Amino acid sequence: MGLNKNLQKAQRDKNDEFYTRLEDIENELRHYKHHFKDKVVYCNCDDPRVSNFFHYFSYNFEHLGLKKLITTCYQSQERDLFSQHDSEQAIKLEYTGETDGGKVPKAESIGIEYLNGDGDFRSEECIEFLKEADIVVTNPPFSLFREYVAQLVEYEKEFLVIGNHNAITYKEVFPLLKENKMWLGISPRSMFFKLPDGNEKSVNACWYTNLEHSKRHEEVILFKRYNENDYPKYVNYDAIEISKVVDIPEDYSGYMGVPITFLDKYNPDQFELIGTSLELGQPMREIANKGEYMSGGNRFYIEDEGGKYKYRRLYDRIVIRNKKVRS
Repeated sequence: MGLNKNLQKAQRDKNDEFYTRLEDIENELRHYKHHFKDKVVYCNCDDPRVSNFFHYFSYNFEHLGLKKLITTCYQSQERDLFSQHDSEQAIKLEYTGETDGGKVPKAESIGIEYLNGDGDFRSEECIEFLKEADIVVTNPPFSLFREYVAQLVEYEKEFLVIGNHNAITYKEVFPLLKENKMWLGISPRSMFFKLPDGNEKSVNACWYTNLEHSKRHEEVILFKRYNENDYPKYVNYDAIEISKVVDIPEDYSGYMGVPITFLDKYNPDQFELIGTSLELGQPMREIANKGEYMSGGNRFYIEDEGGKYKYRRLYDRIVIRNKKVRS
């Protein structure tokens, strides 16, 4: 069953909930320890009674040197199926490191408070908590990812959040990547979410952050050389097609179209992001006659001899330029 079908089923069945796995949280956050000292962390899509984000930060409170942990959740699980508990009222919890005989107390022992509003991250009540926070860490609703990230940028917050990998090409998201106001995290982009019945579902998701980490400055090793036969040009944009990141030529100084998976290896010191095929691709109807090209939205096309169409439409591409061309 695909993710969309899972979400639809969950909306029909309130006992079907999705959780971010603790091991995925641990695997990513272990790279950012130095960012958290004396910071207020806000998890604004998390019911502390079931959230693994609350579990991670409460149990590592002293290890990370946190100042405070704040969690809030929406009153209904329908708002965020990945991290919500079925709560009749929106709740809040603040934790400042108190222990119970050397052990981290349960959320109920710390003291859960009920919010006046519905706990929506866009509500005035939650925005006040956001203003107090230094770093936001959570798994926000995928359907509201554009609004969610826009709010973090508006309030100039540091963040480490999970989103659909395809969000890379959103017109509200890609400019942030292009301007180096946001980048991908370290963990692989395929993640698993846990279901209450013990099963796990793979989702094409990744971490988005503006916290510096060493991986984003690792140089991609290039060894291919450019030639016209192996690197065809698009018919509706002045750039060459690179179907695999490993095939990026070391000696080409012009624009290149690469798969969106390139961002997993993107090094801003080595490459410049130019744009996406969705925004740069010239409409094919202005180039080819009807019936000569595969229909669809604005993307890049290449000539396809022997194919059903003269011009074949490609998947989303990101246009890049090599800053360190080797002659």
